[in-house]
Amino acid sequence: MIVGKYKITYENGLHARPATRLVSKANSFQSEMILEFNERKVNLKSIMGVMSLGVPANKNIKISFNGKDEEEAHKAITRVINDINEMK
Repeated sequence: MIVGKYKITYENGLHARPATRLVSKANSFQSEMILEFNERKVNLKSIMGVMSLGVPANKNIKISFNGKDEEEAHKAITRVINDINEMK
């Protein structure tokens, strides 16, 4: 298992567009991915789950990766989060 800790700096947080990008990328891997925010956990492959967290800007999240392609998934999700944080 790999655990990644991230800060969402995009000014609108994880609203619909960045959440969709994140979920779409997560669904391209077999590993289980759990997103944690404010002591709530959701499946990163579920758009409704991710949106239900309402992650605002400048907050920390944690994502756990578990499965045979967890390393690749961790790297790809990290890239997507970095891209989201650079959105204008």
